[in-house]
Amino acid sequence: MKVTVWNEYVHEQEHEHIKTVYPKGIHGAIADFLVKAGISVKTATLDMPEHGLTDDVLEETDVLIWWGHCAHEKVDDAIVAKVKDRVLRGMGLVVLHSGHHSKVFKSLMGTTCNLMWRDNDRERIWCIEPNHPIAKGVPLHFELENEEMYGERFDIPQPDEVIFLGWFSGGEVFRSGCTFKRGLGKIFYFQPGHETFPVYHNEIIQRIITNACLWAKPNVISEELGCPNPAPLEV
Repeated sequence: MKVTVWNEYVHEQEHEHIKTVYPKGIHGAIADFLVKAGISVKTATLDMPEHGLTDDVLEETDVLIWWGHCAHEKVDDAIVAKVKDRVLRGMGLVVLHSGHHSKVFKSLMGTTCNLMWRDNDRERIWCIEPNHPIAKGVPLHFELENEEMYGERFDIPQPDEVIFLGWFSGGEVFRSGCTFKRGLGKIFYFQPGHETFPVYHNEIIQRIITNACLWAKPNVISEELGCPNPAPLEV
């Protein structure tokens, strides 16, 4: 399986505290634990030509992981269209934290993907579908001492599955782990991962993301179905 980790890579270069938490960038931290799990990984960032998502990279990617926050509007619409087309043809997509407002995720969902939010809080995450492949080896609940609060209502279409629910000390709740299918592609949205906290160093979070990649990898591609590659869809 080949995974590409995409990160806008802005915060880590602008803020010393965030650079301390993620010296290799968020993409580097994610790539490190995926490699330890035996997965072939590439990374791509906003400032690379074509944001690092060339035709060759996308065609060779089984699962794309997406993290973005402050630079959503800087992502080229043509790249968004290519990523969307690739998902519809079978590439898996794992969207993390503030990637809910990325052009890619909003285009695939067809909604605003807005939510309630506020700064630092404690989060308890409940696994409500423990037999799902993404939940393999995950406890029935675990806590993150520091995480940005995301709360309902989360403006997304009805998920195919809600695997994790988040509860915050302020009483807010959130659908923290949801799956969707679009065309031949599988999508997993996972809420934890605010850039100022070491969430991606947490072993349970690492296991969930690794499981999500294994779940989202394509079982079949359009050519195997006898379908010609469609032209990229307009966003």
